[in-house]
Amino acid sequence: MKIYDVIKNETGLLNDGLGSKAVLAWKFTGEDFNDNTQLIVSESEEAIFIRDGIAVATFGGGRYTLNSNNHPFIGRLRNLLSGGVSAFSSRVYFVNIDHKLELLWGTDSPIQLRDPVWSLQTSVQARGSYSIQVTDSKKFLIKLLGTNIQVFDEQQLAGYFRSAFSQHIRGQIARYIRDSGQEILEITSDIELLAEQLHPRLAPLLDEYGVKLVNFYIAAIDIPTDDPNRQVLENSIAQKQAKLQSAQGDKAVMGLLGEDWARQQSATILTELAKNPGAGGVASAGAAAGVGLAAGSVFGEMATQMFTRPVQPAGDPMAGNVGRNRTSRFSPAEPAAPAAAETCPGCGASVAAGAKFCPECGNRLAPQQVPCSGCGTAIASTAKFCPECGTPNNQGASS
Repeated sequence: MKIYDVIKNETGLLNDGLGSKAVLAWKFTGEDFNDNTQLIVSESEEAIFIRDGIAVATFGGGRYTLNSNNHPFIGRLRNLLSGGVSAFSSRVYFVNIDHKLELLWGTDSPIQLRDPVWSLQTSVQARGSYSIQVTDSKKFLIKLLGTNIQVFDEQQLAGYFRSAFSQHIRGQIARYIRDSGQEILEITSDIELLAEQLHPRLAPLLDEYGVKLVNFYIAAIDIPTDDPNRQVLENSIAQKQAKLQSAQGDKAVMGLLGEDWARQQSATILTELAKNPGAGGVASAGAAAGVGLAAGSVFGEMATQMFTRPVQPAGDPMAGNVGRNRTSRFSPAEPAAPAAAETCPGCGASVAAGAKFCPECGNRLAPQQVPCSGCGTAIASTAKFCPECGTPNNQGASS
């Protein structure tokens, strides 16, 4: 039986001297020690003495001389083979209490769900990492590992919690995607928020064993490349983005060309509509243009401009050429003004239309027209005979 007088962490001797930074707990090789044995503990670890499955002492970083005077618990560990004087027996474990970064996790199988937008049955897979810290080395050692292990590393810890982590992660991701109303392929923009929601659900699983979940990260949530609906979803998103870019381009053109261009396009549409009587009016023009609600504004403004009489500058000789008795060529005509008065050829006085004699000088005005009694041709009432058939004008004679 070998009796040791120095106790220290020797994980640096593992892997042919290369050591292992991933070791979380390691049991010292020997179990029998002399009085005044030197215990060396680094700042990133704690040393725990175990006797009969019970943790009897815990040491933090530092150098210690172990004897019953300095540490009374040594008296309870005396080795009977030494007569209870010079040696004691115990198992010593070194537990790493430093942060352990980049412990990897991933869903062991795809999560089956339906895309909230496209209603396609598909699946997703997720992966990421998390960091932990042992906050209670005694609880960690006794409750999680037991007292019969030689070495325990990060991969063993990740494997221990893999099933529990997977259950919570899969359920939370499926609920989040279902309630988000977003396309699965666009959910990656929310992975930070989703990771924050998962952290408090996973932390108690580790805390029960004296381990703190420092950080939890989601690196990716995606659809497996061999999923038959992946390409369908990608094509749908590509078409939607193309339409969005086209709409944004049209808006940019409108902004650059201004209102005059918009009016020109509106007039062009109405011109084409006029050439096609079966087009169904202005509403159909808007539908044919494919401009949806925006078309209502364009055509409404255009109609206002076309059916309202424009304001002409003062003194413009062309003002009102559309028609003095109507506001536009499409509006109904106003009542005609009374016919203008005639002028007497004798005295030049103004005479009411239809008068036979001038009220000022008595001069006979232009003769009225009467039908010929023979052929019906309109002839002057003062004519004696019809110039067409020679029939005497009896009406004229009596005038």
